Amino acid sequence: MATDPLTPILERKLVFVTGKGGTGKTTVASALALLAASRGKKVLICEIDAKGELAGYYEAPPTGFKEKEVQPGLFAMTMDTEASLREYLKLQLRIPIVGRIGPVARAFDFLATAAPGVREILTVGKLCFEVRDGDWDMVVVDAPATGHIVGQLAAPQAVNGLVKVGLIRTQTDWMLEMLSDPTITGLLAVCTPEEMPVTETIELAVRVREETTVELAGVVVNRVLPELFGRQEEAVFEALAAPGPLAELDGLVDGNAAPVLDAARLAVTMRRTRSTHLERLREGIDPTVPMLYLPFLFTRSHGLRTTRQVAESLGEELGY
Repeated sequence: MATDPLTPILERKLVFVTGKGGTGKTTVASALALLAASRGKKVLICEIDAKGELAGYYEAPPTGFKEKEVQPGLFAMTMDTEASLREYLKLQLRIPIVGRIGPVARAFDFLATAAPGVREILTVGKLCFEVRDGDWDMVVVDAPATGHIVGQLAAPQAVNGLVKVGLIRTQTDWMLEMLSDPTITGLLAVCTPEEMPVTETIELAVRVREETTVELAGVVVNRVLPELFGRQEEAVFEALAAPGPLAELDGLVDGNAAPVLDAARLAVTMRRTRSTHLERLREGIDPTVPMLYLPFLFTRSHGLRTTRQVAESLGEELGY
């Protein structure tokens, strides 16, 4: 079931955001959720790895399993597997749970170790439940890195291979149906124009297509350097770097001309190197999958101001 991925990104109910560590995955997920909320949607963003970093992107108090509003119309939560199991037992099996779940949790840990997909199904199941029964227009998932997301997305299929009948099979069936519907669910892969992130993103695209039923809705290329200088300017810089012109420039700027020219040369080199990686990325990804480009912000902070800047850039790329 094919769709035009550019239009539905903000219209989909469930969007997973993944990427190699250090590419800005959480920044993009936070910005996407903020952008959707600014468009009038009621949004839930969920942090999967429980590092507790998500709240910092909104300059809000730490998040927990119970969602809390961090911006108008935007709610955040952190996944907790035991809390998810507790909720499942209470809502689906009508088992009253008081305090810690003790023996049940230990039995679950044993089963999860022996059977692939069981632990992941609690996470995916919670997210799908929020989409189906929660009061949300959109659920954004700050998902695991590229090395782990495929197993999570394929969890309903894995469990279906183990369980053929019964309540669990019925529930994984509707989860699988939701994940397989590109009008509801999509995956965004975050990448930077560097060798390893590009390689991992290309490999991820293949695995998602072959091992899951989830559609790759787009690739967000983060930290794209602007083209500060063209070839004509480069020729001027090279001429100015000659001994005679450089000596004259040094006299005008107190001997600081050489570092400026070196910086200009470095900027050109980095831009061209990254352009090569971008070409390889575009060639390695299905041409129907859109590329969304976000600029290098030259800042190390990840507070609300940065999140808003990225959200604005993402909105421009999406045509909003």
